[in-house]
Formats: sequence, structure tokens, C-alpha cells
Amino acid sequence: LLRLSNDPSMSALSYNLNVNGADANVVIPGIVGGQRVITSQGTINNVVKDLEVVYSVDAESVSFHYGTHIGTGGLTMSNNTRVIGNVFSNSTVSGSNSAFIENDVTISGNGNMLTGLHVGGNVLAHSCNDSIIDGNLTYVQGGTNNCTVSGTTTIQSAQIPSQPLPITQEQITTWKDEATSGGVLGNTNLTGSQKMTLGPKKINGSLTLSNNAVLTLSGTVYVTGTIVINNSAKIELSSSYGSLSGIILSDGVISPSNSSTLRGSGQPGSYLMLLSTNTSNSAIVVSNSATAAIFYTTAGGVLASNSFSAKEVTAHKLIMVNGATVTYESGLQNVLFSSGPSSGWKVSSWGEK
Repeated sequence: LLRLSNDPSMSALSYNLNVNGADANVVIPGIVGGQRVITSQGTINNVVKDLEVVYSVDAESVSFHYGTHIGTGGLTMSNNTRVIGNVFSNSTVSGSNSAFIENDVTISGNGNMLTGLHVGGNVLAHSCNDSIIDGNLTYVQGGTNNCTVSGTTTIQSAQIPSQPLPITQEQITTWKDEATSGGVLGNTNLTGSQKMTLGPKKINGSLTLSNNAVLTLSGTVYVTGTIVINNSAKIELSSSYGSLSGIILSDGVISPSNSSTLRGSGQPGSYLMLLSTNTSNSAIVVSNSATAAIFYTTAGGVLASNSFSAKEVTAHKLIMVNGATVTYESGLQNVLFSSGPSSGWKVSSWGEK
């Protein structure tokens, strides 16, 4: 622990300690998922004791259990849009023109329904209307059903409970404070071959990236105005994030477009999240081959179109058109968001094995 306290990013290491005839074999593995599981096996006179310490980044864990998690604004899909993953919505889910959800759909709330969609998995909703379901359907007593169901159809008496979006306002305030602690800039514009490493930092104004410009995040960035990323511009996490994830958040509209790229550090388990607190129906507008890991709105809508793709979308409202796709990754079930690679570490558990 002393070694790691001095150098949290040190390489994997194993060594032996010999004290008064006893032998201890210590293994410090590499970082996996923002933590190291350190073991020590002590032996003396054929007596063996195993100890284990979990040393982890002091980061915030957020669980994204669905490909899309939608609030009371609902989900609308059209024109060959797809969700490859599960969907949970606190309002009606509707579709048309070959829209497809590959896995399960759960819709909470009295009167909310699935309508006009093809679903590859199971459906749980108050009502089901004009949809094709390859799996099973469960709907609520008092609801209606005129769907084509390949599996079984069941009626249940209990209403389906809602699920809040996974990030609290308290956590968002903490991220804003972390960014502000690094200082404040005014309007920031990058274009052409310009590159910048930034964070933690607050931008009191707008952030614009265009024409292959690159912004590398070394900490949380908070923008009070709009964020525009277009024409092959890129926002990425510093490689020093390792397997940790990072955030850029805005009180304004976020609009990635035209082959812009938004990505984590490059290591498995690292994601970049774009979060907007804007309350308009177009809090995030993403289009034209823009790619990213996670899009999140607290009270506004996400409008996704034209070959857009993402790993996960959580939003008050989501509208998908013209081939937009969300492809869920299982690693999003437990994402560790850090304010930056310099975040502290802590002993999260210890004991005999």
C-alpha cells in the first residue's frame, strides 16, 4: 500500500519478503476496472495465511443497465433505427418504418405502451399496439393488446414501477465543482490542426471544435454554454485515465456532427460521457456519423440521426431517425467516473481469503 500510495500507476509487481523464517509472497496486479486486488500469502512451518486488499480509485460508480434508459419524455424510433440492447422507458415507446429493438423492452406507467415496433426479445408494458414481438409479452390488466407475439402472452395485475435516471443532481453538482476547481476560461474555439489538453476546467461560455481539431481531457470539463463538435473534430480522454471514464458536461445544447469522434482513453472500460442539463427537446443533437460512448440528459431530449452510433443513451426523451443506432456494451453496468487521472485511491476492502 505504501508503494501504491507513492505511485498509484506503478506497473504490476510480485516479490517475496523473508522475516525470521517466515516467507510472504506479495502480488500487486495491474489496474483492472479502476482497481487492484493485492494478495499476500504468508508461510511458516507449513502454516499458510492468505490476505487480500482491494485498492481502488476514489471515483463515482454509475450503472447503466440498459442500452437506452428513458424518462417520462418517451422514446420514438423511425427509418431503420436500431437499439442493440435492452430498453427501459418511463413513457410510451413508439416506432415506424423498420425500427427495431434487438433485446427486451420494459415500459413503466399506467397507460404507457409499445406501439409500431419490432422487438427481438421480451416486452413488459401496460399495453401493446401494432407491434411484432419475437419473444414473450406481459401486459397489465386493463391494458390492451393487438400485437403479433411469437412466444407466450401473459396478463399481470400489478402496474410496472418507474425507474429514475441513474445520476443524481448532487453528483452533477459535484462534477461541476471539480471542473471549476481547475480554473475558468472564456469562450474556447479550436479548428484545423489545433490541439489542446484541458481539465479540470470550467468554460464560462461556449466550446467549439471543428475541422479535425483535437481536445484531450485530463479532467472534468464544465461548459456553461453550447458545445459544438463537427467536421471530424475529436474529444478524447487522456491515456492516463487508463480504464477510468470521464465527463464533459454543459448547461447548453451539445451538438456533435459530421464524423466527429468522442472516445475514452483507448483502454477497455474507459468511456467519455457527454451530459447536458439543458431542458429543451434538443438538449443533445447528434448526426452525420458522429460516434460516442454515452449521451446523457437530465431533463431535455436527445435527437439522433443519420448514422449516429453510441454505446448508451440515457435521456428524459429520445428521438431516433434515419439509421441512428445504439449498441450497448456490458461493461457499462459499472462505470467508474473520475475527475481525472490524478484522483485519489482508497482501500475499499481487506481481509483473510
